[in-house]
Amino acid sequence: MSSPPQPPALPGIALGGAALGNLFSPVPEADVQQLLERAWSDGCRSFDTAPHYGHGLSEHRVGQGLRAHPRDSYRLSSKVGRLLTPCQQVPREQHAYVDGLPFMQHWDYSAAGIQRSVEDSLQRLGLARLDTAYVHDCDAATHGADAPRVLRQVLDETLPALRRLQCEGLVGEVGLGVNDHQVVLDVLRHADLDALLLAGRYTLLDHSALPALLPECQRRGVRVALGGLFNSGLLASGTGRGLAVFNYAPAAPAWVERTARIETVCERHGVLLRAAALQFARAHPAVQTLLLGARSVGEWQDCLQMLRQPIPAAFWTDLRRAGLLPDAAPTP
Repeated sequence: MSSPPQPPALPGIALGGAALGNLFSPVPEADVQQLLERAWSDGCRSFDTAPHYGHGLSEHRVGQGLRAHPRDSYRLSSKVGRLLTPCQQVPREQHAYVDGLPFMQHWDYSAAGIQRSVEDSLQRLGLARLDTAYVHDCDAATHGADAPRVLRQVLDETLPALRRLQCEGLVGEVGLGVNDHQVVLDVLRHADLDALLLAGRYTLLDHSALPALLPECQRRGVRVALGGLFNSGLLASGTGRGLAVFNYAPAAPAWVERTARIETVCERHGVLLRAAALQFARAHPAVQTLLLGARSVGEWQDCLQMLRQPIPAAFWTDLRRAGLLPDAAPTP
């Protein structure tokens, strides 16, 4: 008689797969597999990837690392909305990914495109189902003037297609994977979601999801995973290490100044900025999962250490008094 699956040693922690697709710079294959093995040995049982990440490279790598493990022993998510087509000559860098696979990507939120996207992802992964399928980047910042049409198509075609795949067993949960909180509220006015992957909009710096979106997700039982916990760099590097990056671009002076004020409070209490960023994001009751976007074993271990670092209650109190945290934001 087989024993029941053991609970993960790291509940609520997932390994994000963007860096595994060579985001900004190449990551050697051996380093990727070493990271996946280390995350597994540390008890991580939740992983996220996407066709966008290295134009299929992240999915290939994640699938290779997970196929040795029983399928019911972990959770895996990927995304829909972009299709990949073969191309014999591709730029070395595409959409901030370097040395990816020889494919070009194009948007496709149609029902047929969603079917193909899921099937293609499963073939790249070498697996038979996704635990969660997120509709990727269907927001105004990505699509500009075309965003209203995209939103209508997501409601009319994309989500119904994913629900059909859910009934067929190819997809478990259905959700959105976005960097914008407003499009989630727009979708929730017309459709139900099982899950949400929100990147960068609920962090120690950016609280835009706090007033409306997180309470609505909590009320409706939408399972929330947070990515972009360092706002793509500023909350990891701080203000004293060269170019400050916020939301994948050079940080505006207001974000740099706000970060510097947080750093002052950190220094007063002996708290590392990275630790404060991770533990703050984890404290909201709507948040079930933190995605750690590590690109090496060292970065992974550092994130786990930051999550364990003691932070005195007075630190959070001082942030509120300085106007750096909203009164409504839960803290550890």
